[in-house]
Amino acid sequence: MRRMSALAVCLGLFFFAGEAAAQASLADYDYENLSFRGFSLETGYIWPTRAESTYTIGARVDLGYLGPGLRLIPGVAFWSSDMKGNEVRRLERNIDALVDDPNEPIPDFTGVDLGTIEYTDFIVSMDSHFVWSIPLDLLTFAGGGLSLHFMDGDGEAIKGTFVEDLLDSVKPGFNLHAGLEYPLSDAFRAYGEGRYEIMEDLRYFEVRFGLQIMLTGPASGEERTR
Repeated sequence: MRRMSALAVCLGLFFFAGEAAAQASLADYDYENLSFRGFSLETGYIWPTRAESTYTIGARVDLGYLGPGLRLIPGVAFWSSDMKGNEVRRLERNIDALVDDPNEPIPDFTGVDLGTIEYTDFIVSMDSHFVWSIPLDLLTFAGGGLSLHFMDGDGEAIKGTFVEDLLDSVKPGFNLHAGLEYPLSDAFRAYGEGRYEIMEDLRYFEVRFGLQIMLTGPASGEERTR
């Protein structure tokens, strides 16, 4: 229920920001407006559907504004966790069905034991933020992004087997996100965000916090007023 509520909030903010951005002319959007403005390090916590909840680490780059209010943020992230027990059992049952032929039963076969499987994910993403300012010098952002997930499964029982090959894959993903950003000074910003990542066979809600180092001055509308 909490994940669905968070997703609903992200969707609401995304469409609200999109409606506001739609009022700008397409001529206002140009890649020539982009520039390297800064970078940040971040950490977070995720709740994946197929793995145990765990911490994440990541970094992102601020490329500035493609057009009015539309900011582009490429980034990378990483997490590693044990696959949930029920997911391992489901995988074992599927393998059992392949191995144990009812017409030619294997003597003393009691089923496959895959043990503990470690799941890791290295993510390369490109996010778009619709940004607007609110009181108290806060910046609010919401948007969506595309990602590539370099998934890897590892464990003593599956090492060098087709199961490991099955879990090792590269998959596309899509995310919705929303957050708050606060300029500590002209050189530093702190931010927090919630995001919901959607893949073919894996989904997760994530909370992130980060500190950004700015290499250029603030854009119009980002200035501190106090």
